[in-house]
Amino acid sequence: MRVKSLLARPFAAFVASRIKKETQHAVWHQDQLLHNLLQDADHTQFGKAHSFNEIKYHQEFLQAVPIRDYEQFKPFIEHVKAGESDVLWKGKPLYFAKTSGTTSGVKYIPISKESIHFHIIAARNALLCYIAETGNAQFVEGKMIFLSGSPELETVNGIHTGRLSGIVNHHVPAYLTKNRLPSYDTNCIDDWEKKLDAIMKETIGEDMRLISGIPPWMQMYFDRLMEKSGKKIGDLFKNFSVLAHGGVNFEPYKAKLMESIGRRIDTIETFPASEGFFAYQDTQTEEGLLLNTNAGMYFEFVPSNEIFNDHPTRISLHDVKLNVNYALIVSSNAGLWAYNIGDTIKFVSLHPYRIVVTGRIKHFISAFGEHVIAEEVEYALMKAADKFQVRITEFTVAPFISSNDTPSYHEWFVEFEHSPQDIHSFSIEVDNNLRSKNIYYDDLIRGNILAPLEIRALPKNAFISYMKSIGKLGGQNKVPRLSNDRKLADELIRFTE
Repeated sequence: MRVKSLLARPFAAFVASRIKKETQHAVWHQDQLLHNLLQDADHTQFGKAHSFNEIKYHQEFLQAVPIRDYEQFKPFIEHVKAGESDVLWKGKPLYFAKTSGTTSGVKYIPISKESIHFHIIAARNALLCYIAETGNAQFVEGKMIFLSGSPELETVNGIHTGRLSGIVNHHVPAYLTKNRLPSYDTNCIDDWEKKLDAIMKETIGEDMRLISGIPPWMQMYFDRLMEKSGKKIGDLFKNFSVLAHGGVNFEPYKAKLMESIGRRIDTIETFPASEGFFAYQDTQTEEGLLLNTNAGMYFEFVPSNEIFNDHPTRISLHDVKLNVNYALIVSSNAGLWAYNIGDTIKFVSLHPYRIVVTGRIKHFISAFGEHVIAEEVEYALMKAADKFQVRITEFTVAPFISSNDTPSYHEWFVEFEHSPQDIHSFSIEVDNNLRSKNIYYDDLIRGNILAPLEIRALPKNAFISYMKSIGKLGGQNKVPRLSNDRKLADELIRFTE
């Protein structure tokens, strides 16, 4: 055993033990965080406008500070972008994380010197919890790859601005820098396909032990490696033992990724976003991600079916229940206040507080009143894929509204690695699975308001071609699982054979 792995084990055990103790006081930490956040920001423009100095309890906070999405929050962001200080948080942000919004165009999410620290610590803790539980520290001795956006940053009135993954690149601990790939120059390549080729050339002969990124783009990387080498990833990288992932639900991609690797390896799931590093997998044996309750973020939870109400129910961690779909609301030491991040979660454990991500608030289908969410469509498709022994590359779902007397239906655009021999039987299986998960959808089928779903099988690389056509290939860009209109569906039709 070499020095890094030798030192990593006791340090991991120490950190994991501390995290476990903290989980026993999660509600207390949240109460203290709200108090401290309000106190630290009571002199800001936002704090004065919302009487932070008079707020002591959560009930007073929710009355004083309404939930806002980015569009509603944008006027305050514009003041920060104009160079003003003490707007949302003390001083100016250290960074703006630049993200692509579906309705707001480019978003500028502030990251403070206080909040960037917790982004880095949470990623570190995910790895340390894994080492403490499994004893596998050998990966720290080899090369690690983090598929990310460009670390080149622009400035907005003196505030460094770029993709979150590019920003985090500047804060990788020194002890990992020598092990990290790709090179800085390669990471700065804008064209994703050129960047992927450069990454492949830099890593194909290296001792890769940990690979991290968004699942669809890891699969593209694996495909390039296998095409070049003629080998499975696990044979190419003999010591590859850990795959870290986040950004999208892993299950639709898991089977194909593991098939590409050629053997089982451990995985670590994380839930980072520009607004904060919300949760991470702390154990290989239990479902869910540990909510990051002592990391500069105060969480509120709104039942997802109320999020668009004028006065939705807002609860603190103390009152959450198992298996209820909640919209996640965050207030943080980056200067976000009752901010609707757009994700939905549910708790799968309350001791400790572990969550799973169930989808996006705006990504659902309810064209006919069914309110089908991402968790349900992913379950329906993956269960059918297991039964029919097929592999799914990517998919999305949109409503098809009939213009005659025949019922409307959900149209599924699915890219298979290999299509099922009987696509009709496969479609029926998916439809039955979805009906078992969503009673409203089942009622619409039973009442002949909707016809059973139809699957349109897409050719290989159809989704890649689509993402490339709109300039969103690579990085942190993801294909929406669900839409309430035909915009994405009609674009995808152009890429059918």
